[in-house]
Amino acid sequence: MNTQIVIIGGGPSGLLLSQLLDKRGIDSIVLERKTKDYVLGRIRAGVLEQGLVRLMEEAGCADRLHAEGFTHDGTLISFGDEMFRIDFTKHTGTPVVVYGQTEVTRDLYDAREAAGGKIEFNVKDVVINGADTDAPFVTYTVAGETRKIDCDFVAGCDGFHGVSRKTIPDDVRREYEKVYPFGWLGILSETPPVSHELIYANSPRGFALASMRNDNLCRYYIQCSLDDTIDDWSDDAFWDEFKKRIPAQQAARLITGQSIEKSIAPLRSFVTEPMRWGRLFLCGDAAHIVPPTGAKGLNTAASDVHYLYNGLRDYYENNSSDGIDAYSAKALSRIWKAERFSWWFSALMHRYPDQTEFDQRIQVAELEFLRSNDAAQKAMAENYVGLPY
Repeated sequence: MNTQIVIIGGGPSGLLLSQLLDKRGIDSIVLERKTKDYVLGRIRAGVLEQGLVRLMEEAGCADRLHAEGFTHDGTLISFGDEMFRIDFTKHTGTPVVVYGQTEVTRDLYDAREAAGGKIEFNVKDVVINGADTDAPFVTYTVAGETRKIDCDFVAGCDGFHGVSRKTIPDDVRREYEKVYPFGWLGILSETPPVSHELIYANSPRGFALASMRNDNLCRYYIQCSLDDTIDDWSDDAFWDEFKKRIPAQQAARLITGQSIEKSIAPLRSFVTEPMRWGRLFLCGDAAHIVPPTGAKGLNTAASDVHYLYNGLRDYYENNSSDGIDAYSAKALSRIWKAERFSWWFSALMHRYPDQTEFDQRIQVAELEFLRSNDAAQKAMAENYVGLPY
């Protein structure tokens, strides 16, 4: 087989890149190691920056997002029973949109299928060959059959555990990582939201987050030990602990219910450099991970797609390699700023195992400064709604 771009990974970043390229007449094939149902079954965050919304519009996939998404003009931050609001529109003129990542992925699958896009599922043994030459190709197996695709470029959108990043030689690739000493226990429940804006809670018992997907579907989280398992947390135990971590007024009106999904996620900050090696480009989780505080994972992947898509457009439409040559530097410049924000917000809101009383008082002082200082709120709002591409 032949194509212009092989995209490894059928998650939202790979699908979005494929759909955008298709709109410009640039051919691609997407390789996904799991089934479509498996990909759509993954529960992820759903706070979208306007940059991602605009990319979905350009891809022709934003109708349902606009019809069903919730515009949020701010967010709430609590510590103890104190709570204050960061007003996004006041400070930036820009809201965020709450729309589940699963729904973004579903919309992109529908668009690719409607356009006759080429997607291979259940692929195994993917190998990227000749990425440092002018004639790269990808080999893989499906149902025991070995296949080969010759291409111009390879986009690695296959996540942290995929093959793309590992294709870059060890003496070229440099990795930076911070592993956090706690995780997030999250549940999904068919209950009305306790608040129609997200609540980020700093509590002496640990962090909590109240978020929502729609008027009757909510996602709630609490900070937990990395040694915890799902079996350690019944629904009743979760709700009891969650109520203790949010302000009493909100806890009193919280409507609880049976969880329909429950999971524990570790937290990590990770960046690999460079994000390009020859004709291989890394996108999204293949190149970087952020802790979920502030919901930057999908949004940072979207900014990668923006830079790569426009670089490839410039290559095919104007015979210019300027965009793809600048891809890694441009993407990493924005990524590191998002990493900084996610690290800062995580440090502000969580309790660390080795945190001293001094550390806790500094944390409270910073929260009080954020509550009272307009410039600090503006800086947070600018980062939360998304820095410009």
